Amino acid sequence: MMNHAQLLQRISTRWDEFTASYAGLTGADMQTPGVVEDWSVRDILAHVSWWEEEALTHLPTILEGGRPERYSVRWGGIDAFNASMTERRAALSLEEVLELHQSTHARLLDYLAGVPETAIATETRFRRRLRLDTWGHYPIHTEHIRAWREHRVNRD
Repeated sequence: MMNHAQLLQRISTRWDEFTASYAGLTGADMQTPGVVEDWSVRDILAHVSWWEEEALTHLPTILEGGRPERYSVRWGGIDAFNASMTERRAALSLEEVLELHQSTHARLLDYLAGVPETAIATETRFRRRLRLDTWGHYPIHTEHIRAWREHRVNRD
């Protein structure tokens, strides 16, 4: 069983770990490709933001008992969706990405504060989607950034 406080703590802990993974990087560092394939830290932040936006888009539908359209149907799969979103966000400046990153996360937390306990108490479809787009997603990229930073330190 999970309540709002536990849910927000779980998200907050993983978010803090994620933001710590890129803390102290310069603007140039954040825009250096190669963290994950050709993605930079900036690209990863944009990526995490669009998945939080996806959560904000689809969680209300799930809460009402609906099913969001599958990524395979609409986009040809998650990889195609990620590629399309990467292209769409490519023109954003680092400052715009950072602002979007913070504001989207704040909107998500605001939304979650009003969600009924029944949606989060057990492993519902709602909570599963939320986990995939947030506290289950952040650690993947936290590790990518940490590994990239470690590699850079060892290389220099």
